[in-house]
Amino acid sequence: MSGGSVAKDSRPATDRAACTENLTETDAFITSPLALDPTEEYKMANKRRGLALIFNQERFFWRLGLNDRHGTNTDCANLEKRLLELNFDVRSYENYKQVEVLDKICAAAEEDHSDADCFVLAFLSHGEDDHVYAYDGKISIKDITSLFKGDKCKSLAGKPKIFIIQACRGDKHDVPVTVCDAVDSDLKTNEVVVDASAVNTLPAGADFIMCYSVAEGYYSHREIINGSWYVQDLCEILQKFGDSLEFTELLTLVNRKVSMRSVLRASDRNAIGKKQVPCFASMLTKKLYFRPKK
Repeated sequence: MSGGSVAKDSRPATDRAACTENLTETDAFITSPLALDPTEEYKMANKRRGLALIFNQERFFWRLGLNDRHGTNTDCANLEKRLLELNFDVRSYENYKQVEVLDKICAAAEEDHSDADCFVLAFLSHGEDDHVYAYDGKISIKDITSLFKGDKCKSLAGKPKIFIIQACRGDKHDVPVTVCDAVDSDLKTNEVVVDASAVNTLPAGADFIMCYSVAEGYYSHREIINGSWYVQDLCEILQKFGDSLEFTELLTLVNRKVSMRSVLRASDRNAIGKKQVPCFASMLTKKLYFRPKK
């Protein structure tokens, strides 16, 4: 008999229940005619690397009760620099309102990406459940990602779509921390904002990868001078390995680097020792490299 076989039990249910034997059954299997190449990569030789949108939310409408996100402008500048080095067409938007954010995202989804390798969208803001905050209200992450699925944005079908979410809640207290500057060893006050993440990891579809600053339910840290731990370390790793390391391996390295950080000094003793671990949810179907454009 060719192929796998399925063991069928024709005995009555009462007989089966009474049987105490440990039976091994063989599951059916279907052999695929397509051979999988574990080294296969996304084609990244298009004319353009692609569009990268950055939504940088530092301030919020007072009725939302959200704290200003000091340090996020440093994050935005660093991320812009790293993405430009990887040949992205970077567009940054600061403190946009809900309607303005959605207009920009919809316009990007409607653009022709036929000559682009991939697409990136970064959102630096506060978050809650599966939403991120614009200046005057929150936006569903699902609503954002759905605009770039293959049936909606055909020119990005089969291409990597990268979403970077640096989002934290604004209702946890700030923890001032004195850190030691590595250059001159002077003590400087660089407040670390300790926020609980409330953004859930979401599946988005094939060829998406969702990059989150922190695993669901844990603390996310942002320094008011140097920016968030996650974006700091992401940008450093992109600078060192962005054009040579496979992207999910790069993100794993970012996870490791961020996880090595901890709050060492704080006026609130409960903040001492607090740590953070980012996470990513990959629906990529091939290896992703950002090798230099020729």
